[in-house]
Amino acid sequence: MKAHRAAVIFACAALLAGCTPPRPAGPPINLPEAGAPTPPVVRRPVPPPPAPAPPLAPVVPVAPEPPLAIPAGAIYVCVVGSGEQRSITAIEFVPKVAALCAKNPEMGPCQYEREVCRRNAGRVFAADGKEITKATEAEYDRKVMRIRLRGD
Repeated sequence: MKAHRAAVIFACAALLAGCTPPRPAGPPINLPEAGAPTPPVVRRPVPPPPAPAPPLAPVVPVAPEPPLAIPAGAIYVCVVGSGEQRSITAIEFVPKVAALCAKNPEMGPCQYEREVCRRNAGRVFAADGKEITKATEAEYDRKVMRIRLRGD
């Protein structure tokens, strides 16, 4: 009887797990509503750059990715995917936080937004086009002597 009950519970759990909607690709996009106070961080989709003219002769691709079009006012850009499937989201901060992140990128609010991008399988690029990797984050942590306490 217990084995039958456990099998029914397992089947129900598997059925419910199969009914969950898939996670959206890329980080969540937060756009301010009309009349609402300005949020401290705005994630705004960046339109793709215009497609280049097709070459006359076959060319072996050398550059893996086209250059990023980083809009003015964005400190960071989150890139999810690659090639034609690539989506670019600009991460813009309020002026006070943007000035802090431009001067000290190792600070918490800046690091938090970069981690949100990475959690959603994204890559973070600074306004100058350089990628901010985990190695760069480790350098930031050494610079400020940040200590991470883990609960496990």
